[in-house]
Amino acid sequence: MARTIPINAQDAVGRAGDVLRTGGLVVLPTDTVYGLASAIDEAAIAHVFLAKQRAPERAVPVLLSSVDAVELVAGSFGPEARRLADAFWPGPLTIVVPKRYHLPRNLSMLPTVGIRVPDHPATRAVIAAAGGALAVTSANRSDEPAACTIEAAKDMLGDSVALYLDGGPCQGGIPSTVVSVEDGQLRVIREGPIAERVLKAALRST
Repeated sequence: MARTIPINAQDAVGRAGDVLRTGGLVVLPTDTVYGLASAIDEAAIAHVFLAKQRAPERAVPVLLSSVDAVELVAGSFGPEARRLADAFWPGPLTIVVPKRYHLPRNLSMLPTVGIRVPDHPATRAVIAAAGGALAVTSANRSDEPAACTIEAAKDMLGDSVALYLDGGPCQGGIPSTVVSVEDGQLRVIREGPIAERVLKAALRST
């Protein structure tokens, strides 16, 4: 049966780490919406798709503990991506980058993967304890509204999740902006909290 504890509880990081290391799923808060997290492991990621009732061809983003963890998943991280990360991380910006060859195929069937550093210190502590990177997608059933409270996540995912980390209502409430930079040109894949004009201004000013 799923357990729910406050993310700031003394043993929260340790419990979450135990669950993730054994292939279980953890729901945790971010600066945008609640996320469903697993280790970057083929079997664990398969559990994510099953819990969300999600089509397996849809890529799962990666949350990092810090920009220093980029090398764990990114095959390359160009100067434009670095400038965006410096300007908006930690924060609600997912940057799509070439992925490292060793990553599980079901994380992303594309040659790319989306990465970001969330602006939530307690969640970054969980990610750091798990090795610096976790596969994290929104904590909801596929194509249903994103969960902004732990109760909403539990209603949708139930006992498919081993541990729920309660951080109260998520303050952002909107999934992150998703971008890529190809041949020096910014492309917005999904609109979110950070507007395209703000992103372009940051690229011009650095």
